[in-house]
Amino acid sequence: EEAEEKTSFDVVLKDPGDSKLQVIKIIREITSLGIKEAKELADNAPKPVKTDVPKEEAEGIRDRLVEVGAIVELA
Repeated sequence: EEAEEKTSFDVVLKDPGDSKLQVIKIIREITSLGIKEAKELADNAPKPVKTDVPKEEAEGIRDRLVEVGAIVELA
C-alpha cells in the first residue's frame, strides 16, 4: 500500500536569520498578527507560523521567508 500523500502542512519558522524585521513583516502579512505577537513568534523560534495549510500555500510562505534569510521547515 502506498502512503497517502500529505495535503496539509505546517510552516515552522526554525530561525528568523539576520533580517528579523523583514521576517516579522512577512509573518504579519501572512497571519494578521499584531507587531508584538509577530515579534514574539520570531524571537521564540522554532514556532509554527501557519498550520494546516495546502501544500502550494505552505511552499509560498516558506519561499517568502527563505528569501529574506529565515530558516523554515514544512511539517
